[in-house]
Order: sequence, then structure tokens, then C-alpha cells
Amino acid sequence: MDFALYGQLWRRRPVRNLLLVGMVARLPHSAAGVLLTLHVVQTLGLGYGAAGAVAALLTIGIALGAPWRGRRVDTVGLRVALIPSIVAEAVVWSIAPHLGYPGLLVAALVGGLFALPIFSVVRQSLGVMSTPTQRRTAFALDSIFTEITFMMGPALAALVAVQLSTVIGLTAVGVSAALSGLALMWFNPPTRSGQPGAAEAADGEPCDDSDAASCLESAGSAAPAEVAAGQADGASGLRRLVGRARGGLGWLTVAVVVVLVVAAGAGMVLSGTDVSIVAVLRGQGQGEQLGIVFFAWCLASLIGGLIFGAMKRRIHPLVLLVLLAALTIPMGFATDVWSLAVFALPAGLLCAPTLSAASEAVAALVEESRRGEAMGWYGSALTAGTALGSPLTGVMIDAAGPWAGFAGIGVAGVILGAAGLAAQSVRRRRAATAPETNLG
Repeated sequence: MDFALYGQLWRRRPVRNLLLVGMVARLPHSAAGVLLTLHVVQTLGLGYGAAGAVAALLTIGIALGAPWRGRRVDTVGLRVALIPSIVAEAVVWSIAPHLGYPGLLVAALVGGLFALPIFSVVRQSLGVMSTPTQRRTAFALDSIFTEITFMMGPALAALVAVQLSTVIGLTAVGVSAALSGLALMWFNPPTRSGQPGAAEAADGEPCDDSDAASCLESAGSAAPAEVAAGQADGASGLRRLVGRARGGLGWLTVAVVVVLVVAAGAGMVLSGTDVSIVAVLRGQGQGEQLGIVFFAWCLASLIGGLIFGAMKRRIHPLVLLVLLAALTIPMGFATDVWSLAVFALPAGLLCAPTLSAASEAVAALVEESRRGEAMGWYGSALTAGTALGSPLTGVMIDAAGPWAGFAGIGVAGVILGAAGLAAQSVRRRRAATAPETNLG
């Protein structure tokens, strides 16, 4: 492990500023999920299934809007691309809490479509502000700052909802998000090599299909060599199908699809865990102590991210997904706020490493000129999984109780990750036997 890489990055002022601005910009949306759930259940008097549907439409909107927002960053620059988001954040979330349930569904979808693309912007900028050997550490450092945000956001959301109202909380989310967008415009971090703040050694060339494995190896990617090597026999055909037309998805290779699957699975598990935690504590009359559990969950993720960022050994993102999902299941055995906090620690350790490994793989596999769009699709996969996880968990909670949320979403994540690993195993066996077949 090499923890000195953290110091190297932190001493660079542009990287430090980006991480701090990103942390503040994520704070409003880290509170939005809890506020929406409590608004539907507490203020509107509906069930967790209904709350999950609102969260699902919000994340579907984000999933649909993220690639477009990322592509706009690639084509017109960061400042121009952020303007629609800044306006929409302020307007939509000032109106949404005053609407009935049907109107709230529409507002959630629109708010998601124009959500501030903070995740993809920060990860895209870190991709050019760090060298290939620093990239894993840079993404892990961003994950650590994200966990700090999620330690504060949900706790603050629960406090505002209980002591004031969810209407005030959701309005504050919109205003804060708009102000964060303005701060990001002012800072204007680089999104391409050669811009002020970009690392001199940032690699602007994409991984070539013919030598994808060695390209990922030199970049220190968390995606294993066998995933990259899979591009050689499958991605060229995929490129011919979708990449010939200008503006097509020529960057979408087999290896990138694997990363998108990991992102979707992680989003599903994390959003399901989020809803289940709220349901458990509210059912026990301990809703105001949400912050204790979220603090433990995020602190464990912070520690996991710190360790992962210093590691030199690569771990398959699908393996991390399976472990994350499997360790979520025991949270269903919790009986009070403190036992839930303890059960959240093992799963939390895998949160940041799973997302960091997937982000690193996208940065290594996609050329710089299309990386904003690719990060947008990565964000779409993550939020699509979130959109599936919230209502699925809500239905299970309404049907069988809060424990079923943890169990159901954990099993679903294990199945998804295991299916991906099985597919990779079949692919490796076919690749190993192909030369012998040709010789015969």
C-alpha cells in the first residue's frame, strides 16, 4: 500500500479545491433521498412503496439526463452546460413540496432530468487532474469526501424534517444545489488535458482494443486484465454496429458494459439499504436517530475507501459488488439503532471501494474526448439501479416488514454480481479454447 499518494494529490491546490467544492455540492442531494421519503410518508401520509416510486422517478430522470449533461460538458464546456441545472434546481425544488402526490411524481422526474451533474463532473475532472498511477487514489479520495457528505446530509435531513418540516427541507435542497452549481461554475475545474489544473501526464488516448489489457495495466485500473482482454474479440464488432456514425457509442465496449452493470447493482443495493434504514428506525419510533446509523455506515465506507485507494492489488468490481450485497443482508437482524449501526459497518466498508473501482475503470477504458459522456452513462447506470432498488425495497417492506428490505435487496445484488462473474468465467474459457479450435 502507498498512502503517500494521498499527500501528493492533496498538496495540489486544484485537486484540493475540486474535492472540497464537490463535497459541498453533493450535500443537498445527499439529504434529498431521506427528505423525499419522509415527505411522502410523514407529510403526505402514504406508504413506503409510494415513497420509493418518487425516488425511482427522481433517479430515472437523473439516469436519462446524465448522459446528455455529460455530453454537453464535452461539447460546450462546463460553465455553459451547468446553466440549465442551476435554474431547474432552484425552481423545481421550491415548487415540489407544495404539490400533491401526482405533481410530486412529475416534479421528481423533471428535477432528475436537470439535476446538477456533480458526480460525473468531479470524476471527469479528476481523470485529467491526476496521472494514471494516481487515478485510483484520486477516485478513492473523492469517495472519502462523498462519505463525509453522506454522514452529514441524511442526519441534517432527519433533523430538519422532525424539528421543522419536509417542505422547508426540500426547498433548502433546491436553493443549496443552485448555489453549489454557481460555485462550480466559478471554480471551473478542467475537463480536458491542457486546461489549467490538468495533470501534465494525463493520458488523452483511449485504450486500443488490440491491446486493452496492457493499457488498463499501465493505468492501474481496477478492471482486471481478463475483462479488458474481452474487448479484443467482442468490442470491435460492437464498435462497428454503434460507433461508425459521428456521435455514436463507439466507446461502449464489453469492458465498459461490465462496469455499468457494477454501477447499476451498487446503486440498487445502496438505495435499498437507504430506504430500509429509514423504515427500521421510523417503525421503532427512532427516526430522529437516523444520523447515528448513517454516520456508522458512511464512516465504514470512508475507511474502506481510504484502504482501497492505497492498495496496489486490483480487485474485480464484480467481486466487490457481490461482497457489498452479501454483507447488506445481515442488517435485517438489527433490533434497535445501535445494533443496526454495528451491522452496517461490514457493508459500509465495501461501498466506496466498489464505486471507486468502477469509476477508475471507466476513466481507463474511455478516451478523454468522450469521457464526460461515458461518466454520464456510468451515472445513469448507478441511478437506474437506484431507481429499481427504492421501489423494490419499498414493496418488500410494506409486504413483510423492514427486515425484508435488507434481505431482498442483498440477495438481488448477489445474484446480479454472481451472474456477471459467471459470464466472465464462461468468456475466459471460450477465449482459452479458441486457439485450439482454430488449430483443429
